[in-house]
Amino acid sequence: MLISVEECLPALRCPFTKARLLKCDEGSLRTEGSIDNQKSYKIITGKPILIDFSDSVLLEDDVLAANANSPITRHEHHGAKAFVKGLLSPQKVRTKNNVKRMISDLEKRTAPIQLLVVGGGSVGQGMEPIYSHPQIRVYSFDIYATPNVQFVADAHHIPLPDDFFDAVIVQAVLEHVLQPGQVVAEIWRVLRPDGLVYAETPFMQQVHEGAFDFTRFTESGHRYLFRRFERLDSGASGGPGIQFMWAVDYLVRSLFRSVAAGKAAKLAFFWMQYLDRFIQAPYAEDAASGVFFYGRKSQHAMSPPDIVKHYQGAQRRKQ
Repeated sequence: MLISVEECLPALRCPFTKARLLKCDEGSLRTEGSIDNQKSYKIITGKPILIDFSDSVLLEDDVLAANANSPITRHEHHGAKAFVKGLLSPQKVRTKNNVKRMISDLEKRTAPIQLLVVGGGSVGQGMEPIYSHPQIRVYSFDIYATPNVQFVADAHHIPLPDDFFDAVIVQAVLEHVLQPGQVVAEIWRVLRPDGLVYAETPFMQQVHEGAFDFTRFTESGHRYLFRRFERLDSGASGGPGIQFMWAVDYLVRSLFRSVAAGKAAKLAFFWMQYLDRFIQAPYAEDAASGVFFYGRKSQHAMSPPDIVKHYQGAQRRKQ
């Protein structure tokens, strides 16, 4: 259940100092403490803007001028367009199963369960059961305001307290941050000692969201990014079939300089995604469109030699 902005306010912290925030009026928050050391933050369209602009790709003037709307144009799809969108961006069975497992693990905990969605401007694919669960209190933020977030923030400096959440979900976000390691360290910080994390990140996908797309991870690289977490499961979230659809899309759009032509080509090969059902996990991980990691916060970090031993791909058989 997505909680309200008002319910979220007591947990909010200054992104600089992690000091508590107090509501001054309907238009701003300020930090606790002496007047000389106070910092203030604007509230736009009901959402606190809690960004350290000195360490962000976002510019304060741009965010304020845009009324905290997304810097990327985002389209809503209905009717026939929604049907085509479903073919081109299919729901992943692996994601559905992973979310089901996380919910099962969380249900063993004492309610209410606190869960944070990093980059929750829209509800991610397969994440609907998280939002509809009556015992899960969902906190959510993104770098832009939508009805799905309680505040606007940059994940490099999460404005929330230490050891607060039972779980964090970060889906299709880490490719859009400049310092993924810093973001994962922040996720580790806000999780309780036995907190759970679920992440999905692209491996072989072309650039999307233009200037706000920065990096990719192999399955092993993704695992090492979460080296301070105990691995519960990891692997490919989208297989070679989905990756092939991406490649066809961008090949055709590049040849004809047309997004529409690329989408038409992708639609012609939408059936390739179903081949992923017949591909064994080691091969899927070496040629994946995206990878996932599901883990538990740990006090011990994986060592560099451990990541070599971790490799699960098909080429292990040739070593």
